[in-house]
Amino acid sequence: MVIPPEIQLSPEAFEWLSRLVYDQSRICLGDDKRILLASRLAQRLRDLGLGSFEDYCDRLAAPDGADEVTELIDLVSTNHTRFFREPVHFEILRRLLPELASRAARDGRSLSLWSAAAASGEEAYSMAIVLAESAGERSGVGWRIEASDISRRMLERCRMGIYELSKVHLPTAVWRARYFLRGFGEREGMARVKPALRRRLTVRQVNLFQDFYPVPLDQDVIFCRNVMIYFDQPSRVALVERLTAQLAPGGYLFVGHTESLIGIPHALESCGPSVYRRPG
Repeated sequence: MVIPPEIQLSPEAFEWLSRLVYDQSRICLGDDKRILLASRLAQRLRDLGLGSFEDYCDRLAAPDGADEVTELIDLVSTNHTRFFREPVHFEILRRLLPELASRAARDGRSLSLWSAAAASGEEAYSMAIVLAESAGERSGVGWRIEASDISRRMLERCRMGIYELSKVHLPTAVWRARYFLRGFGEREGMARVKPALRRRLTVRQVNLFQDFYPVPLDQDVIFCRNVMIYFDQPSRVALVERLTAQLAPGGYLFVGHTESLIGIPHALESCGPSVYRRPG
């Protein structure tokens, strides 16, 4: 999007906005992100009828600016995802399920999994498909998936579970027929996750740095992938500590293939590519 010269993002406004974004989300916007930030916010300024980024900063700082701050974080957050992204993780999850299900059955509870940066839901529904396919091996053990993200806009797409049919790439075509409904008429070319699978998800807005997580403790599996790359090192340290506390003893944390816990103090055991286990 071409930004008119009269509403260019000044270094001062960029510094103010990037600090606000960091304080609210821990997302780091370096100087190289100034053009990106301006392009993401340009349409928002038009929608609000504002003539400059300085006016937008004033809107955010106003006593009634909290909703606009939420909108800002929505626009800034990166939400690149797809079904079965980094597929080896889903194969590892499949292999772990007998162990996890046996422990859950012993404890008299259901399996609990959390997609902590779910975006529009493709990751969470991929997890749900793996669980649903393995259900026959775990008779009597229920399961649920928490799907959370900081972006309200993305979470609405997750709740709806509607995707372009051409982007529903699954390991086998049988699964697309089993878990998705094809659109017709004005929904031609779209697919929707079937209700039985959608009901397995609890979708809620969560900022990974908020004071309290509205997500149950003792998660058997947490996927928090390809999100730490947007945080600075102190934030990564704090996040790993919090996620570890959210895991059940013997639970597993999955991070992205481009991420690592090297240099981050933690109490987890490495047990696969970007997969860690809480001892217990």
